[in-house]
Amino acid sequence: MTIVENQTFDMERALYGAQHTRVQNCRFDGPADGESALKEAADIQVEHCFFNLRYPFWHDEGLVIRHAEMTELCRAALWYSHNVEITDTQLHGIKALRECSQVEIRGCDILSPEFGWSVSHLKMEDTVAQGEYFLLRSSHLQVNNLKLTGKYAFQYIEDAVFENCTFDTKDAFWHAKNVTVKNSVIKGEYLAWYCENVTFDHCKIIGTQPLCYCKGLKLIDCEMEGTDLAFEKSQVEASVTTPVISIKNPLSGCITVPSVGEIIRDDPLSQGEIHIQAEELPKACCN
Repeated sequence: MTIVENQTFDMERALYGAQHTRVQNCRFDGPADGESALKEAADIQVEHCFFNLRYPFWHDEGLVIRHAEMTELCRAALWYSHNVEITDTQLHGIKALRECSQVEIRGCDILSPEFGWSVSHLKMEDTVAQGEYFLLRSSHLQVNNLKLTGKYAFQYIEDAVFENCTFDTKDAFWHAKNVTVKNSVIKGEYLAWYCENVTFDHCKIIGTQPLCYCKGLKLIDCEMEGTDLAFEKSQVEASVTTPVISIKNPLSGCITVPSVGEIIRDDPLSQGEIHIQAEELPKACCN
């Protein structure tokens, strides 16, 4: 393997097409302001490097990035790349990951609007992220211990599992399909409208008007806080362990809840059952 270390690059396509190369303690920065430093590369290891220029990793195959820093000027850092591992790295440029597949992210700090669009087969764990439209239209996701802040997360995603996560977001999981969220906290308005086959398992859901116009929605022993006008026009099976402010016109299925401040039934098509059960009694089953 070729080793490139302790150098500074600022020219266009500085290491274009490199193969079987380890890049260590290098800086991609300078007055020439060159783009696409490692474009079309293969079998690349990057360690302890600093990236302050645009588009460094496009069309790469077999890429490992460890202990690196990508600044806000490192725009659109990874596109069209496959078999990627990113560990203990700062990704602080807009659109940091797009149209990539077979990606693993661990222990990273992400500050990137429009991060992770159209990505497939992504594994992410122990990561902190901030940015709008996080993982839009991505699929086959396994996410554990992600702390995310930013509006419009996980829209149009498919085939995903989230565990032990904390999300502070708005309009999250809109149009999501085949998704399970376990042991997580989701805070934000208008959660998961128009989703299909989405399950929240032992989660805490905070915010107004959640879970409307859903198909195949399931809640398993979830807490709900500050939730009003919930479940409107949804096909739902839900066991809720805390009081709900209001439930509006569930389309079908059954919701079990210890108490509800108001049940709104002003749509003749609303046939979903609502079972009110005192907190000290065993939970009812929806049959």
